[in-house]
Amino acid sequence: MSISDQVTMFYNAKPHIFEKAKSLRQNMTEAELKLWDHLKGKKIQGLRFRAQHPIDIFIVDFYCHSIKLVVELDGGIHLSTEQKEYDIGREAEINHWGIKVIRFTNDEVAADINKVVLTINEFCTKRIKELNTPNPKGA
Repeated sequence: MSISDQVTMFYNAKPHIFEKAKSLRQNMTEAELKLWDHLKGKKIQGLRFRAQHPIDIFIVDFYCHSIKLVVELDGGIHLSTEQKEYDIGREAEINHWGIKVIRFTNDEVAADINKVVLTINEFCTKRIKELNTPNPKGA
C-alpha cells in the first residue's frame, strides 16, 4: 500500500486518533466483537473491513475502504438527544468524504446477528453498483 493510499484511507487522521483507535480495538464491546467475527477475513463478498478505523477526527466502528462504507453500532447512549444530534453531525462530516454510513443497535446484533450481516451484505451489493455506475453527463 502506498503512502498516498494510506493518506486517502485515513482522511488526514492525526497520530493521536490512531492511538485512540488502537485502544478501542483492544477494548471492543461485546456487540462489536460479535459483528467483527462476521466482517473480518473478507467474509462478506471478499471485502476487507477494518475495525475501529480512523477517518479524519473520528473513529468509526467498521470501515470498508474499497466501497467507502462505514458500519456503526449504537449502544444505549445513542438514544439521548445530545448524542443523536452529535451522530447526525458526525455522519454529515463522514458523508462529506463520499462515505456512506449504516447503523445498527447493539440490541439488533445481540438479537439477530444473521439479519444484521444479511443487511450489510445487501448494502454492500447496492454500494458496489452505485460506485460502478457511471454518472450521466451533466450529473
